[in-house]
Amino acid sequence: MRTRRPLVWLALLTLVVLAGVSAVAFQDDTFKPLKPGDPGQETLPATPLVFVAYAFVWTLLLGYVFLLWRKLGRVERELAEVNARLRTGPRTP
Repeated sequence: MRTRRPLVWLALLTLVVLAGVSAVAFQDDTFKPLKPGDPGQETLPATPLVFVAYAFVWTLLLGYVFLLWRKLGRVERELAEVNARLRTGPRTP
C-alpha cells in the first residue's frame, strides 16, 4: 500500500495540471484567418498542447526520481543494518 500512495498523488497532480491547461487551451481556440489590414498577430493553436506534453513528461520524470530516491533510502538502511550485523559478529545458536 505504501508504494501505491506516491503513484496516486502523481496521478492526481497530473490530472490537475491537465485539467487546468485544458481549461485554458480550449477557450474559443478556433482558427480565424487574418485578413489584410487586421491588427494582431497570428497564434499557433498547438501551443497549449505542447505545454501539456511538457508538463506531463516533467511530472513523470519527477515522480520517477522521487520513487528512485525512496528506494535508494531503503537500500541504504538495509546496507547499514547488514554492516551493523557484520560488526557485532556471527550469531551462535
